Amino acid sequence: MRIDKFLKVSRIIKRRTVANEVCDADRVSVNGRIVRASYSVQVGDIVEIRMGDGVTRFEVTAVQENQSKDMAKTMYRIL
Repeated sequence: MRIDKFLKVSRIIKRRTVANEVCDADRVSVNGRIVRASYSVQVGDIVEIRMGDGVTRFEVTAVQENQSKDMAKTMYRIL
């Protein structure tokens, strides 16, 4: 699954267009490497998002195309 879609489905970022813009602004890195929105995320990847002054770091625990709001938090683990 593309990283921009993962960020939207897991509800880390509310809209896919915003996720796409964050990736294009070089604010998303996976396993220490800056990635574009088309990067294919996999279970076990460590994702870091820099927005404003804050940094959010999490590990991907599941990749699913559709996820309910309650179960979206099971797709990642905050580090």
